[in-house]
Amino acid sequence: MIDTHVNLHHHLYHDDLPDVLARAKAGGIHGMLSICDRIENFEKILEIVTTLDNFWLSVGAHPHEAKDHLDLSVEKLTQYCTHEEVIGIGETGLDFHYGLSPEQDQIQVLLTHIHAAQASQLPLIVHTRSADAIMGDILTSEYRNMAFPLLMHCYTSGENLLKKCLDIGAYVSISGIATFRNADDVRNNIKYIPHDKLLVETDCPYLAPIPKRGQRNEPLFLNYLVEYLAQYLERDIEELKAELDNNFFSLFTRARCEPSK
Repeated sequence: MIDTHVNLHHHLYHDDLPDVLARAKAGGIHGMLSICDRIENFEKILEIVTTLDNFWLSVGAHPHEAKDHLDLSVEKLTQYCTHEEVIGIGETGLDFHYGLSPEQDQIQVLLTHIHAAQASQLPLIVHTRSADAIMGDILTSEYRNMAFPLLMHCYTSGENLLKKCLDIGAYVSISGIATFRNADDVRNNIKYIPHDKLLVETDCPYLAPIPKRGQRNEPLFLNYLVEYLAQYLERDIEELKAELDNNFFSLFTRARCEPSK
């Protein structure tokens, strides 16, 4: 399987990243997409992924960091896409729950990312929390102006936004939150996601699935999520794993899978 959203540069991996990656490989995780949260972290993430087979990265700024990226331009974002390991734009989005950046700053930076995705045709990786209505309006309006590939990552928002995103061809990624006892809304939304639009992620080091909840998350734990989803969806687990891989490469068309060394 491929973990579609990891944060390998996080300080919680500073002491044992090689061990984390070795455990993941032994557990069948044969690729990862490492996410850029701040432009200043791009080179650090690139240095990690270029030494590994089937590792890729994105370029972007998390909505929490929007206030520090008001000078970010479409041209600057697309320049980073000259690196062949860059396969996505983001993570970007709107997070009005924590308010760590002003709402207008988040909207401005989100639009910059959308325009970069339109220009590059690399998938836009979107985080959204407590901003369903405005997110739906922005994505559908911008998509009408020019289509772009779209991934709604770690989806925990509402049914209405989900359906709007699916209407414009979005892929949707499910995280370990789906295994939490009180996450009925997340599980209920899974039934709306077509099989060929479903992806999975750890978002590690956050959101470890049951039975590892409360611990530092790591890519190996993707197995717990997929085992849970196979049971929940009443699917054969090996067929589901193959389907999830196919979906990843259908969305991230720039990614190329090489035999592991």
